[in-house]
Amino acid sequence: MSAIADIRKTVASLHAQLTKYELVIWTAGNVSARVPDQDLMVIKPSGVSYDDLGPEAMVVTDLHGNLVEGDHSPSSDTAAHAYVYRHMPHVGGVVHTHSTFATAWAARGESIPCVITMMADEFGGDIPVGPFALIGDDSIGQGIVETLADSRSRAVLMHGHGPFTIGKDAKDAVKAAVMLEDVARTVHHAFQLGKPERIAQEHIDSLYARYQNVYGQ
Repeated sequence: MSAIADIRKTVASLHAQLTKYELVIWTAGNVSARVPDQDLMVIKPSGVSYDDLGPEAMVVTDLHGNLVEGDHSPSSDTAAHAYVYRHMPHVGGVVHTHSTFATAWAARGESIPCVITMMADEFGGDIPVGPFALIGDDSIGQGIVETLADSRSRAVLMHGHGPFTIGKDAKDAVKAAVMLEDVARTVHHAFQLGKPERIAQEHIDSLYARYQNVYGQ
């Protein structure tokens, strides 16, 4: 119970990052976190204002999306998050936003090519596009898992819907969402000036290895 209480606090606070970086509007978007060593996750409730998203508002579900604890209905994307956790055991956090530039690429059904070093660093290559899927069951989750199975990317653009990101924990997944929107915006503007050249694969591999294994403290 103590672990779940701590995760509720973390997930609640991370939702403030989505509004801080203008990745969502109104009640859209969601952050979830896996509960370690339990088949449970903590996720945002459905249709609740970001101003009201304190720890007590977060809900706990099992990894099939069934409500275990909480006073609200879980997010409408709960089934997608749950599917990711069931099929990607290394994932500890999932984020969904409707951030403007990433969603614009998703609307076009077009992957974001790796034309800047930040993309190589953070995502290890292009940001892939997942299939169109309706909200309500785990179809979106299936598309996320299938698309990322052969990719180093921690982000996927679900066609006609928007971006989902994954991470080793919820904070890591939020970071990926913030970085995704930044590179989506930059690459969009680059295409307005011409056709940028994709970085050579050997350079992408080198940049990714350095950033993941050497960069930082």
